[in-house]
Amino acid sequence: MTAARDSPPVHLGFPRLRVADPGADRPDDARLIDRFGRVATDLRVSLTDRCNLRCTYCMPAEGLDWMPRGQMLSDGELARVIRIAVEHLGVTNVRFTGGEPTLRKGLESIIAETAALDPRPRISMTTNAIGLATRARRLKDAGLDRINVSLDTLVPDRFTALTRRDRLDDVLEGLAAARDAGLTPVKVNAVLVRGRNDDEAAALLRYCLAQGYQLRFIEQMPLDAQHGWNRADMVTAQEILTALRAEFDLTPSPVPRGAAPAERWRVDGGPGEVGVIASVTRPFCGDCDRTRLTADGQLRSCLFSQTETDLRAPVRAGAGDEEIADLWRGAMWTKLAGHAINEAGFAQPLRPMSAIGG
Repeated sequence: MTAARDSPPVHLGFPRLRVADPGADRPDDARLIDRFGRVATDLRVSLTDRCNLRCTYCMPAEGLDWMPRGQMLSDGELARVIRIAVEHLGVTNVRFTGGEPTLRKGLESIIAETAALDPRPRISMTTNAIGLATRARRLKDAGLDRINVSLDTLVPDRFTALTRRDRLDDVLEGLAAARDAGLTPVKVNAVLVRGRNDDEAAALLRYCLAQGYQLRFIEQMPLDAQHGWNRADMVTAQEILTALRAEFDLTPSPVPRGAAPAERWRVDGGPGEVGVIASVTRPFCGDCDRTRLTADGQLRSCLFSQTETDLRAPVRAGAGDEEIADLWRGAMWTKLAGHAINEAGFAQPLRPMSAIGG
């Protein structure tokens, strides 16, 4: 391993800005386009708001008032909406999220129906990996292509303090099972919390490199149920990179970033890489290609949207596929330029991350 204390600073790239004509009419285009020229091809589907962890930066120790099951889209309704997204709207990637998506009954069947679509989308899932050790092979056989696992610390006591659950061994076993089942690349999502685990950047990277996982650090975002997010407590992307550079040589990845949220660096010449998702300090809204569906059938054009478009009611009222598709197109056409976290007057969404989906 190469020490890099004397290497030049690593700089984050500047986000690309887009300009829109506020008076423009939506063109006759079947895709999920918006006024800024972005096209949404990546659908994030929340399967449940429930979770079996209680991460301190996400929800209170007692949990939340969970969504009544009757409000959630049924498996059949969910399959239909995903089919419309793929067949009518040009969605090419579907990621299942939560809460914790493995808590959704029928998960394998939902994945299998999605994998049977033509054209077949690429299918991924974001999970905390609890219980994954016994399900990874079944999920792969159902059609899941790859997986993202949330892991913020490798220290058992810290894991228990951060998640309020003593389940670190289960997560590590789930990660290994996902890799062995071929759910690759296995990506690890880590959030550093100041004063709690912000000294673990290098340790997490060493672990992921050794295990063949792709590590992504994510700046903590204002999406907690308690609305207690404080910018001063956030460990910034630049701080993360500075900590990594104390032990590793980082060079920009030669692979174009495209619409990916992570800026990537090769570690010690490669082939291993690390990514940093600077959602707050270096927003990448100008290239966003995501559209979101909550477990109760609400469309969100942005993680931080203050408004939603209801699909559940028209689906249950018997609306046709093209009517649903048109509602979706209209929702995305009015997508804002960015999340405005760094602007005066920013308001955190009423729904927490567990109810929106990652």
